[in-house]
Amino acid sequence: MSNATDSFKQKLYTIIFRSDTKAGKLFDIILLWLIVLSIFLVFTESINSVRQSYPRALRLAEWGFTIAFTIEYLLRIYSSKNRLRYIFSFYGIVDLLALLPGYMSLVLQGGQYFIVLRSIRLLRVFRILKLTRYLYEGNVLKTALKASLYKITVFLSAVVALVTIVGTLMYVIEGENSGFTSIPMSIYWAIVTVTTVGYGDISPVTPLGQFIASLLMITGYGIIAVPTGIVSVEMAKASLPGNQCPSCKNPIDRFGANFCSYCGVSLNESTNS
Repeated sequence: MSNATDSFKQKLYTIIFRSDTKAGKLFDIILLWLIVLSIFLVFTESINSVRQSYPRALRLAEWGFTIAFTIEYLLRIYSSKNRLRYIFSFYGIVDLLALLPGYMSLVLQGGQYFIVLRSIRLLRVFRILKLTRYLYEGNVLKTALKASLYKITVFLSAVVALVTIVGTLMYVIEGENSGFTSIPMSIYWAIVTVTTVGYGDISPVTPLGQFIASLLMITGYGIIAVPTGIVSVEMAKASLPGNQCPSCKNPIDRFGANFCSYCGVSLNESTNS
């Protein structure tokens, strides 16, 4: 009996987590269409005329999607080789968030909760994040951003220090008569300038202030390119064959990862084999 259960669980795992099989590919295609249609339903329901004309049909359709995604979520937990890892993974949390609004509507009843209920149900848009599971390039980008987090954090800290110093200087140089009414307002101007947005609501009028603003604008062009270069390097690293799971081919963290966060396969066993 246990052998039959294990065999069924393995087949279910192959269908749900392995997109390189015929059954797995079909499952992914069906799920993709369900996700896209459910997102389209959210957009359609936001149109007042449609919501007023077809309330029952929209409600039935939403519950149909909620039940379908609930079954998918439970099957993923059941067939996963590491259930806790899936439940607390990024995709596991997204899958749960996509389900909660429908079931919370059963609890939050009454006219006084209508506004709150509408806000909670907007969380259904999180279903769009389920699409990234089936986009290899999206997974590569996520891995690259994760690897770049420390470098970008240090870089942004330097930028914050820069705009703080320049903003303080501009407050002293320009003063309140030029619109720099406080240091926070001056820092706001520095952020707008260094990002080359340039709203124009505040601008320096003194020659020294305009000179500093010019230097900050030129610096801004160089600052914009730095995060792009950092992420590009990490994306190139994440795309290397050695950074892909041998089972599902999704990118993995090459430093210290024991299991694939997508399919749960042991990376140590795959490396040894």
